[in-house]
Amino acid sequence: MAIRDFFLLAFVCLAWAANNVVSKFVVTHLGAPPMFYAAMRFLIVVIAVFPWLRNMPRPRWKMLTVGLMMGGGTFSLVFMALKTSSPSAVAIVSQMGVPLTTILSYFMLGERLTPRRMVGVGLTLAGVLLVMWDPGGFRLSPGLMLVVAASILGSLGAVMMKQMEGVKPLQFQAWVGLASLAPTLAFSLLFEPGQVHLAMAAGWQFWAAALFSGLFVSVVAHTLYYSLIQKYEATLISPLTLMTPLATIALGVLFTHDPFGLRMAFGTALALAGVLVMALRWNQVLALLSRGKAT
Repeated sequence: MAIRDFFLLAFVCLAWAANNVVSKFVVTHLGAPPMFYAAMRFLIVVIAVFPWLRNMPRPRWKMLTVGLMMGGGTFSLVFMALKTSSPSAVAIVSQMGVPLTTILSYFMLGERLTPRRMVGVGLTLAGVLLVMWDPGGFRLSPGLMLVVAASILGSLGAVMMKQMEGVKPLQFQAWVGLASLAPTLAFSLLFEPGQVHLAMAAGWQFWAAALFSGLFVSVVAHTLYYSLIQKYEATLISPLTLMTPLATIALGVLFTHDPFGLRMAFGTALALAGVLVMALRWNQVLALLSRGKAT
């Protein structure tokens, strides 16, 4: 990978990590309604990439379904989860999307489920469960269960997206925004009373965060990511995107004072190891180990 492209991917991962922390600040410290925040994000996306709505990818029902799953469904659940969960925990549990996509690809696309990938799935699930587990109450964290639901929707949407061809990155962003705007806004109007007043009370910080999430993260960072995916193999890009949860943990500990004890550290290591096992081929793993010995 060219040095320039590596730094572009690092920039993308940092933008995603910052978005987790910013969203936590919006829904917790500013008290903004999560669904209304999600709706404003998608409104900004639609306005920014409106010209790319001219031609709708076919089949249309699938594009709308994928857009709602990967947009409104995923982000709304994550924003709701951030009200009670730390950005660090949300970032780690979100890694569950990798094994879920692998499993769904096996059933829906007929892709191979090799022993290596099965080991990776097991490691990731074990790490995620360890992060989610609440040792004080011997129960799973309700907030992080929303992240699991978001991962399921995002993974299903990603697999369905693989069945569509010729969808350009900005065109995809445009239709994700449009498919997600009406449902998230309707949900907010029904179940988040006084949402406009609360957003106004939050002041300029709410709208600055919505602009950051919609323009900087969705339009800029996601588009850069899709362009890199088209340029390089997924087996190279996927392991490097692990910079996102690592950066989220660092930013979370620094800015939102996320707790990060031994259980969290061990669960993080297991989950990220599982993702690496699924993303890398054995020859790549051996090459990395040999480089480590050489140094």
